[in-house]
Amino acid sequence: MNVVKAAVIAILVYVGIVAAFESFLGMFQPEGASTIVITTTDGSGSAEDRVVSPIDDGEDLYVSANHWPRSWYKRALENPEVQVTRDGRTSEYLAVPVAGAEHDRLATEHAHGLVFRILTGFPPRYFLQLDPR
Repeated sequence: MNVVKAAVIAILVYVGIVAAFESFLGMFQPEGASTIVITTTDGSGSAEDRVVSPIDDGEDLYVSANHWPRSWYKRALENPEVQVTRDGRTSEYLAVPVAGAEHDRLATEHAHGLVFRILTGFPPRYFLQLDPR
């Protein structure tokens, strides 16, 4: 019985760590030289900004949903006309979901480290290609 109790406590502590880490990122959205701001809109035209890390892959620009909270990603799927602010310049893009072999290639070539995956609770990863408009 003590083993089960310890396992339940360990799982609850881990879930708490993941929730705290994800909440911190969501509230503070740390910006830096290696981030961009993606602006998505919903059906009513309400805009929402989210700080994300760009993936520059040759001439192509991608972003990925790397966390459990991903409302910005769902909004981009519903209305793929997005704005990206990078280095102080805002441009229009079309967000195109990436699947299949291209998804697998990006996931392999731009993989996250184990510590990041542990802290985020091993969420599934989804990619969007941002095509300039």
